[in-house]
Amino acid sequence: MICVTELSKSYGERVLFNDLSFSINRGDRIGVVGRNGSGKSTLFAMLLGQSDHDTGSIMIPRNYRIGHLQQHITFSRPTVIQEACLGLREEEKDDHWKVEKVLFGLGFSKEDMQKPPSLFSGGFQIRLNLAKVLVASPDLLLLDEPNNYLDIVATRWLRQFLASWKTEIMLITHDRGFMDSITTHTMIIHRKKVKKVEGNTAKLYAQIAQEEEIYEKTRVHDEREQKKTELFIQRFRAKARLGGLVQSRVKCLEKQEKRAKLEKMEGLEFSFNAAPFPAAQMMATYNVAFSYDGKEPYLVDSFSLTVGKNERIGVIGKNGKGKTTLLRVLAGELTPLAGNIKRHAALRSGYFGQSNVARLNPEKTVYEEVMEDDPACLPQTARSICGAMMFGGDNALKKVAVLSGGEKSRVLLGKLLVKPATLLLLDEPTNHLDMESCDALLEAINAYEGSVVMVTHNEMFLHALATRLVIFDKGRITLFEGTYQEFLDEVGWQDEEALLPEKPAKSREAVDKKAQKRVKAELLQERFRALSPLETQIEQLERSISSNEQELHKTTEHLVQASTEGDAAGIARLSKRHHELRPHIESLYLQLDKVLSEHKAASEQFQKRLSALQE
Repeated sequence: MICVTELSKSYGERVLFNDLSFSINRGDRIGVVGRNGSGKSTLFAMLLGQSDHDTGSIMIPRNYRIGHLQQHITFSRPTVIQEACLGLREEEKDDHWKVEKVLFGLGFSKEDMQKPPSLFSGGFQIRLNLAKVLVASPDLLLLDEPNNYLDIVATRWLRQFLASWKTEIMLITHDRGFMDSITTHTMIIHRKKVKKVEGNTAKLYAQIAQEEEIYEKTRVHDEREQKKTELFIQRFRAKARLGGLVQSRVKCLEKQEKRAKLEKMEGLEFSFNAAPFPAAQMMATYNVAFSYDGKEPYLVDSFSLTVGKNERIGVIGKNGKGKTTLLRVLAGELTPLAGNIKRHAALRSGYFGQSNVARLNPEKTVYEEVMEDDPACLPQTARSICGAMMFGGDNALKKVAVLSGGEKSRVLLGKLLVKPATLLLLDEPTNHLDMESCDALLEAINAYEGSVVMVTHNEMFLHALATRLVIFDKGRITLFEGTYQEFLDEVGWQDEEALLPEKPAKSREAVDKKAQKRVKAELLQERFRALSPLETQIEQLERSISSNEQELHKTTEHLVQASTEGDAAGIARLSKRHHELRPHIESLYLQLDKVLSEHKAASEQFQKRLSALQE
């Protein structure tokens, strides 16, 4: 449908990308990934005709409509519903139900439909722009970080909506789980080139890692051979009888392709420093209440929570319900109007808040901001932290005023690393980070030996980390003792269910089937954990048997040759090795038989349990 050929773009001496070639075919839903600053948004602007390219071409069919999420706010209608209806095609201009469905999904209530767009926050105004482009049903939908402005319920709705999208999509998002659940292909701008594969982000990154590993091995081998050739030329250049051979090597050397060493890709490489904590309980809140005007209804009301050692607590819910306020209360930035908070004397907390970006001094450098949190910090330590946050060398001397949103978020993360902490309070830490940085952050939180209370709409983080949940839903705050998947299975989102009124109530049979499905999944996981080590042993034994049998075969051939040549020493040595190999191979076969028997018995046992469950 769209063909991009040899596209290049530079800003002065900085080359953004060159010779980009790819196609967008009918029905492709493409996730676009790459590090911040690699040119993803610039590519979108080129497809929209909003930015010029230096060389190359973009072929778009006639009458092919491209829709995109606009970040600027310009409204011309008096109500939300009227403004959103501007997105409808001419033949659908009376299909208000279609607009209402999308607005409900994005978090607007029935009462919101008749309100002026100007009354809403910037985030909800962006949602209104998103609704306009979704109801327009363009041939190609370009979405650049659409879930930055969505809460968890709206994000889940958008994921389901886009999963059934009939035409083409190109999506930029730092949320790997969100992207993988929607897209059919993944495309990356990497090292100023582009690569597109059918499949998810994991498949793409695995292919790139494998290709770069092969490239580096080939480069090292070529350099080694090149040095050998150069040494041969230097050694025998003066010998007339080898002149032809030397000239041949010279020509081969001239023709040999020179492979440049791959430039090291900068990425977040850090770990949170946990301070030792002597007790079982770090913090406890008792019936805490808070509102900014000091009046009811409270944003946080009658809230109680205990935080123990090595906890992973997720704070989830719709925007504007008080999640950030709760975190600020826990961090001590806000004083409760009622109730109390008990903190252990040894508690050392670190707070990452989105509002803290505004507190960074624009006149200070990255290095100075990091040093500010602990004047006793050694300069070399501060420099190392800057490097871990991708501000190596002179980049650590950049002033905050010139940093992007993502870079400022990394500065805030760096400030958390200066002093050891026993408790991390993180408010949407993935905002403005690219996908690779989010992966590094996930690993760092997972490895952290202290406790974490985190506000996030990123379901991949919730599935991977959370063991307890603080939930803002149904007009109140509740504590759920369990994982995020358990919450979805057992409770679910009230607002999400309200978006599907036509969905019938679950029958007892449906509930039983759901429980059976869950038990089956647990049984299959148990089977995998039990059989996987046995299968690994089987593979290792089979490889070992194959390797030893090959050696035995070669030994036999060499023994025959030694006998033919009358090589007594060779016959003695090979005979000895031949006699060693045979019993060793027999021993391996006995071990294999034993492991196969164990595997078969375990498999049969699990199959019986699975059959009993299905009956």
